[in-house]
Amino acid sequence: MSDSKDLLPTRVVVRAHQLEHGRHLDLPTRASAGSAGYDLRAAVAESLMLSPGDRALVPTGLAIELPADYEGQVRPRSGLALEHGVTVLNSPGTIDSDYRGEIRVILANLGSEPFEINPGMRIAQLVVAPVCVVDWQLENELGDTERGSGGFGSTGR
Repeated sequence: MSDSKDLLPTRVVVRAHQLEHGRHLDLPTRASAGSAGYDLRAAVAESLMLSPGDRALVPTGLAIELPADYEGQVRPRSGLALEHGVTVLNSPGTIDSDYRGEIRVILANLGSEPFEINPGMRIAQLVVAPVCVVDWQLENELGDTERGSGGFGSTGR
């Protein structure tokens, strides 16, 4: 068992700045105490229609300052994906700790019906996670495993 001082912190401070077009929106919130993601909202002045097969870059009106060695992961909302076929294209989208611009979400409508994005609508979720800094070690060979180099379904056969 690890010593408690070796554990990652369960709380982290993320500085936030609401841009003019997002000042009327709440800061990202979790739907429940056990939720990993914080809901991001659409900072659009008027409704935006997303036709089947279309995609749009949707502003959130929010810029953040993550601590060093943390990232923000922008992920789809499961309800939008299931009910409407709306997802985040580059999922998870990565927000690096040194990025200070507006968080914008690439939404895509993979469904069969048009989807309306309304002002203030919850469009995605943001998960803040630690990032491992890697020290690469070049080797002539890698250790053997039962799986070896098999991939793309090789363990299900």
